[in-house]
Amino acid sequence: MSMPASERLGLDIKRTEQELMSAKNAAVRAAGLTVPQYAALYALDGNPGMSAAALARACLVTPQAMTVVLRNLEEHALIERTPHEWHRHIKEVRLTAAGRGALTAADERAVTVERAIAAALTADERDTLRDLLKRVGVAIGEAAGKL
Repeated sequence: MSMPASERLGLDIKRTEQELMSAKNAAVRAAGLTVPQYAALYALDGNPGMSAAALARACLVTPQAMTVVLRNLEEHALIERTPHEWHRHIKEVRLTAAGRGALTAADERAVTVERAIAAALTADERDTLRDLLKRVGVAIGEAAGKL
């Protein structure tokens, strides 16, 4: 083996990401949402009128995945899509009152997970972790570019 398992960090990162997603799924499920739906509502709350493509980028999913998320949210009347004022082929996405209510209910529980993460680290450690994660992301991108 060219690199011992004890030196590989990918599995540790993946395990932590899976634990986070599992906790967030449990948190937002009570509001009738999935994590991707919650992420979309959360992004829309701060950026009303986003296009589906911009929303996909903000939520770190493919445009195809966002199409499914938006269809489900629209079917449950949590969002509305209207034509852009100047670009008629682009639809702006906005929360409905029901969507804002679902977001509030989900966020009340999801923030518990975020607070637990924050409480496990000092402010300096949180800054360090963000910096380390950025560096890891850059390293992954560089390695992927060499494949």
